[in-house]
Amino acid sequence: MVTMNSTRRWFLASAGLAVVAVGGALWFGGASARPALEVFKSATCTCCAAWVTYVQEQGFAARVVILGDEALAAKKRALGVPDALSSCHTAQMAGYVLEGHVPVPAILRLMDERPAGQGLAVPGMPLGSPGMEVPGQPADAYDVLLFQKDGTSRVFARMPGDKG
Repeated sequence: MVTMNSTRRWFLASAGLAVVAVGGALWFGGASARPALEVFKSATCTCCAAWVTYVQEQGFAARVVILGDEALAAKKRALGVPDALSSCHTAQMAGYVLEGHVPVPAILRLMDERPAGQGLAVPGMPLGSPGMEVPGQPADAYDVLLFQKDGTSRVFARMPGDKG
């Protein structure tokens, strides 16, 4: 026979296990954990270092690999970055490539939507993009592109900038 006390004990025990399970998932990096990045850059690029600091401040772990110019170019080719979209640094994360100064909101959208593609790119180095901020200068508008291994791309996100 089920009594009120046994039902109550069962409920409290179940609730306790649920709290432990949820707490453990949060503590050990459950579904909300951000993936780690491996960033490939040259030793002398300061804007790349600023982008790494930016993504770390937004909760991403980032391991930096310093490469010479030829090795960096070879790494970009191996990861499928089209020459036309190449920028100063390249990162790998969760099966995607991030080329250049990709903003965190675009990275989070990429992880949420998981579109088919090789990765995201911000070609060139737009003024005001993460790592390219200049005090007193308004940010340029720029596009974040989703690119494919075959070199094609499409606009994934538009960053408005501050100019007129």
